[in-house]
Amino acid sequence: MSYWKQEWKSFLTITIVFLICYYLPVGTPRFDNAILEAFHLVKWYAQEHVLLCLIPAFFIAGAIGVFVSQASVMKYLGAKANKVLAYGVAAVSGTILAVCSCTILPLFSGIYKMGAGLGPACAFLYSGPAINVLAIVLTARILGPELGIARAAGAIFLSVIIGYSMHLLFRKEEEAKAAAQMMMPEPEVKRALWQDTLYFASMVFILVFANWGKPQSPEGIWASIYSAKWVITSGFAILLGVLLVAWFELKAWKAILTGAVVATLGYMYPSQPLVAFTAGTLGLTIFTSTDEGELGEWFSSSYDFAKQILPLLLFGVLIAGTLLGRVGYEGLIPSEWISSAVGGNSLLSNLLASFIGAFMYFATLTEVPILQGLIGSGMGKGPALALLLAGPALSLPNMLVIRSVLGNKKTFAFVSLVIIFSTIFGVIFGTFFS
Repeated sequence: MSYWKQEWKSFLTITIVFLICYYLPVGTPRFDNAILEAFHLVKWYAQEHVLLCLIPAFFIAGAIGVFVSQASVMKYLGAKANKVLAYGVAAVSGTILAVCSCTILPLFSGIYKMGAGLGPACAFLYSGPAINVLAIVLTARILGPELGIARAAGAIFLSVIIGYSMHLLFRKEEEAKAAAQMMMPEPEVKRALWQDTLYFASMVFILVFANWGKPQSPEGIWASIYSAKWVITSGFAILLGVLLVAWFELKAWKAILTGAVVATLGYMYPSQPLVAFTAGTLGLTIFTSTDEGELGEWFSSSYDFAKQILPLLLFGVLIAGTLLGRVGYEGLIPSEWISSAVGGNSLLSNLLASFIGAFMYFATLTEVPILQGLIGSGMGKGPALALLLAGPALSLPNMLVIRSVLGNKKTFAFVSLVIIFSTIFGVIFGTFFS
């Protein structure tokens, strides 16, 4: 009897796996297509997001761990920091980045491990994908100004209220964390604040402009920036190289060699800027990984984030693709189920929109055309806002990584708060603008 008490879990697991394999619906069109769509989505994600989004984000997160003093993080974002300052910095930082729910993860993990309070860290985690200036402008132009304004106001408010709610839910842990932080000695500062700020700004702007999305209109300031995005990105890459040589002891010949290779490839393949971008990233990787000083520590820290986060993200994208497919393509869950479930402005339709949005993966700006199609199929305005507030900030891949950083309890709380408050805002908005 004692033997079965020890082994019943493994026996149950084996039985369930066997039954799934036995009844696997291979050969049915929907299942076969869902599996194909999952691999299409993973391929697209690897091509469009890993090189341009995640690798720069890993380098930024690694730099936070090595070059930003713990005292600085705790001063502005720590558990004992001024609440107005902490949540203001978290929300503003997210607004500047304008990244998707996956790209924000290495940065969130970096500041949290460096001592940021749970509340400000979660406000930053939400605000990065949700408070995207370009996406909000696109929402207002395509889906209507009232929805664009509601999205902007709702996302800013939710970033603060969700972060502060997380602080209240786990305040005992936060108080213990703050007490431990007060006992830590002041670290040695090697560079002035303005030097570190300029260094981080160069990397952040590389991330932002390399991923600048194509606007709907071919004219205007957004279109002008889009047409010059790679020139701007190159300028910040040159600035980063100069700073690494001047302040971080990178050998000048290494920076010059990398720049020459990138310029040559850019000239040879002008219509494929990703080739030159990849070469620059590879050069940075080689020269930092072989350095025995600060730059070597930077690479090690960045690589640790990559090892932790990237496998979970790719697995999550594979599962999301299987269940929901890609934009315009079917997964296991029929799209008409989603369209029919989010019509009107009932509490249930808003809750379903928030829940569905939380588990779907939205690349930056893709939520707008998706919603345009859903609204055309009968989606209510309340559920549309609920999806806009929950969708860009969360995704199944995103949740898997958050769990590895925060654990089950905090991840469940964060996801639940996003869904609940998005639902509430959707109901309120739908009541006044139905």
